[in-house]
Amino acid sequence: MSWLGKFFGGGKSERGDSAPAEAASVEHKGHRITPTPQAEGKTYRLAARIERDGKVHTLIRADTFTDPQEASQAAIAKARQVIDEQGASLYG
Repeated sequence: MSWLGKFFGGGKSERGDSAPAEAASVEHKGHRITPTPQAEGKTYRLAARIERDGKVHTLIRADTFTDPQEASQAAIAKARQVIDEQGASLYG
């Protein structure tokens, strides 16, 4: 790809591959969980968005993974755990 194509946003990310797409949302006890792994160098940080009744909680943890799919799966598991432990108080 030419430098002009890269300049206008074409091509791949700085990591050399495509940035991770937002994974499909899942439901858990009335909450919608959307994994949002965050690329950091050659790893992906565990992150997710938890929503219910128009309220949103952003979950970010220190865990990192080399595969964005693994980060997404771990984010769903962690979000379910947080929902089970905190319930509606999760949103403040």
